[in-house]
Amino acid sequence: MATFARPENALKRAEELINVEQKQEALEALHSFITSRRYRAWTRSHERIMFKYVELCVDMRRGRHAKDGLIQYRGICQQVNITSLEEVIKHFMQLATEKAELARNQAQALEEALDIDDLEADKRPEDLMLSYVSGEKGKDRSDRELVTPWFKFLCETYRTVLEILRNNSRLEALYAMTAHRAFQFCKQYKRTTEFRRLCEIIRNHLANLNKYRDQRDRPDLSAPESLQLYLDTRFEQLKVATELELWQEAFRSIEDIHGLMCMVKKIPKPSLMVVYYSKLSEIFWMSSNHLYHAYAWLKLFSLQKSFNKNLNQKDLQLIASSVVLAALSVPPYDRSYGASHFELENEKERSFRVANLIAFDVESKLENREMVAKGVMNCVTQEVKDLYHIMEHEFLPLDLALKVQPLLTKISKLGGKLASASSVPEVQLSQYVPSLEKLAALRLLQRVSQVYQTMNIDSLSRIIPFFDFPIVEKISVDAVKNNFLAMKMDYRKGAIFFGNKSLESEGLRYHLSSFAESLSKSRVMIHPPVKRISKLGETVSDLVELVEKEHKRLLARKSIIEKRKEEQERQLLEMEREEEAKRLKLQKMTEEAEQKRLANEFEQMKNQRIRREIEERELEEAQALLQEAEKRSKKKGKKPVVEGEKITKQTLLELAVTEQLREKQEMEKKLQKLAKTMDYLERAKREEAAPLIEAAFKQRLVEEEALHELEQQREIDVSSQRHAGDLEEKRRLGRMLENKKIFQERVVYHRRAEYERLKEEREERINQIIQSRKQEREAKRKMIYFLRSEDERQQRLREEEEARKLEEMERRKKEDAERKAKLDEIAEKQRQRERELEEKERQRREELLGRSTRTTEPSSAMTHPPPTEVAPAASAAVPLSAGKYVPRFKRTAAAEGGAQAPPPETDKWSAGSRIDDRTPQHGDRWRDDRRPAFGGGPGGPPRSTWQSSKERERGRF
Repeated sequence: MATFARPENALKRAEELINVEQKQEALEALHSFITSRRYRAWTRSHERIMFKYVELCVDMRRGRHAKDGLIQYRGICQQVNITSLEEVIKHFMQLATEKAELARNQAQALEEALDIDDLEADKRPEDLMLSYVSGEKGKDRSDRELVTPWFKFLCETYRTVLEILRNNSRLEALYAMTAHRAFQFCKQYKRTTEFRRLCEIIRNHLANLNKYRDQRDRPDLSAPESLQLYLDTRFEQLKVATELELWQEAFRSIEDIHGLMCMVKKIPKPSLMVVYYSKLSEIFWMSSNHLYHAYAWLKLFSLQKSFNKNLNQKDLQLIASSVVLAALSVPPYDRSYGASHFELENEKERSFRVANLIAFDVESKLENREMVAKGVMNCVTQEVKDLYHIMEHEFLPLDLALKVQPLLTKISKLGGKLASASSVPEVQLSQYVPSLEKLAALRLLQRVSQVYQTMNIDSLSRIIPFFDFPIVEKISVDAVKNNFLAMKMDYRKGAIFFGNKSLESEGLRYHLSSFAESLSKSRVMIHPPVKRISKLGETVSDLVELVEKEHKRLLARKSIIEKRKEEQERQLLEMEREEEAKRLKLQKMTEEAEQKRLANEFEQMKNQRIRREIEERELEEAQALLQEAEKRSKKKGKKPVVEGEKITKQTLLELAVTEQLREKQEMEKKLQKLAKTMDYLERAKREEAAPLIEAAFKQRLVEEEALHELEQQREIDVSSQRHAGDLEEKRRLGRMLENKKIFQERVVYHRRAEYERLKEEREERINQIIQSRKQEREAKRKMIYFLRSEDERQQRLREEEEARKLEEMERRKKEDAERKAKLDEIAEKQRQRERELEEKERQRREELLGRSTRTTEPSSAMTHPPPTEVAPAASAAVPLSAGKYVPRFKRTAAAEGGAQAPPPETDKWSAGSRIDDRTPQHGDRWRDDRRPAFGGGPGGPPRSTWQSSKERERGRF
């Protein structure tokens, strides 16, 4: 292992090795320097060395070396300058990210180059053989060779950084930032496997944080800043998991968030809870857990309504409609029917585990009154409200599906982005339509089974327009399996049989119990029970008072015990807080003392190192100067003027300067002498070369003149030959001039004739087109005029028809009014005639009653001669025994004067068509009142009043 006097030397050595392409040796040199115990005091040079070290690790993809070096550097600078570690780690991640992006861009460029190289050329033989052997395409192969190694190294980089920064209170922010960058990398490049590993690593870090509570620099989750960082990391993990559609990992992230909330016993901000419940609703929907999905939507609705002040009415309607539709999508039966005990226990445990995430009571269900109490039904759209009313309250065995179908069509078109709820970006109500269609089919089957015993399969298919019959059959089988319906299908008869014939069936038992309750209520209403006071009632009332007193005493005792427990817990909590404060204070004092001691040691070591470095540097410089002096002395054959160990640095410097001045002077003299020699030599060379250059120039002039004359004569000969040939060609072509003119005239004539013909045809065609277009326009104008006239005629006919209808209606109203007036007049006359008949009948009855009274008094006086005071009473008994009311003053007058009592007045209802003048017996009043209808009795009139009145009325008409 190489040793260096200073850190700068190690950095310089590494740069020299890099310049000669020996990166491995440079990496080993820097690694040995970082892991050495000799250089444990942090300096600024350590940071520069770490920058170079991580650059080499990234270039060579050495993840293990980088991890080892960063761990060693964390131990060096953790207590002195933690910011330096953050800078190095950020630089490390930035380099790895840039390399991965560069590799990806190179792969894309290579793919594009391969794509547009030559569209006409066939594939090369080597490419075909490689594709047949490897079975890969060009892009896959380039990704595997270029992109995949760098992506793997980048993932390893993120894991390394998270391992180094884990569970350190000073590096919490950098830890959260690294986790967020890793999540974004997995999201951008769809790295699902790496995302699962990353989530597992973060989950293990939190588990170790709770397991080892005595760790130094351990993050305090009760602090708001630390808790917020951890929650932000988990919520980012949840968002990325849902976007990558890793629902199992998203559910684990939800459990992590819930575990953090339970650990610190604090509820996060409402904005985070909105994200929490929105992602929960997505997870539950994907897992077909409709009950928890609906409850998550209800929680989300409550949070948005309570804390989102910017929520508009449209967004609130969409959220409330989602709550109601999610609640309606819950299956109406439990799928655990018929399951084994082991399966039921597992399902119960899983339900409790899921319900704890949303604070849901497993034993209860999402009921209607809970949604009404929270104001959900007041915020939903009208379509959802109508659907809820039809599905839950109306009993429509045959028309339920037909009424639900248009509502579902309208609901499927509702939805969109929420402008005032950023955590819930989009709501689409169409996702609930399949579940609601299935629920509508189940409700229809249930209500049809309550009304019918048998139904044709075709009829059932017609009243369920959502599905074909095989799907309805599958839904029915599932409902029968879970004991929701009781039905059988007979394909030979083409019929469906509902219900169970046994007395223990659920439907029959329900109907019998409802019938019994209705009968009991009716009996209580007809014959209310009589309250009887007994000794048992007094005893029960005393017992009730005693029970109430005992219950109040127990409640008071329970409250006292709870208060004592709370007080004891508060005291224990205060003691724990005081002990924790003392421990933190003592720990802080210890840390401060340790920091002071380390700072003093660091300062002493720094001073010692500086002094040692100065001495070593001076010694090295003196030895170098001494060696140079010895070399120069040996070359010149002189002995160095030094005395061994007695020489000092100053003496050596003076000797070196003197020697350098002397050498400089000697060198200048040599250069002057050499320059003079070169000057003389150059002048002599030029003097000798001047006559030779002049002779060569003259010889060159003579040769060029002869060559010019030869070229000029050759050009003249060629021009003469070309001119003679041109003249001969002219004479030869002159004989064909007449023929050329004749041929030209013939061609021009034919072309002119062709042109004239084409011109006439074109003009004729244009005229035809113009004529046809004129005819079309004329026909179009006539058609428009005809249509307009027809429309005006139809409009006029409609107006005349409407006017006629209005006149007819007015006439009918007038006739109805006249007819009504005539009928009213006839009715008034009829009523007047009836009143006159009643008056006459009343007078006749009074006359008859007076005559009978006068006939009775003499006979009674002859048969029974009573005292004077009894006779009036006997005479008054006749009208009293008739069952009619007689005023008091008439009874008094009859008793005092013995005069005849007037008959009782008949009211309007007693003077009808069935009047009985006989005196009924007191024991058989009901029978005697109806006896005149079948004929008169003894002592009655010879003809009934109804007959006489009818005869008089017939005689009048």
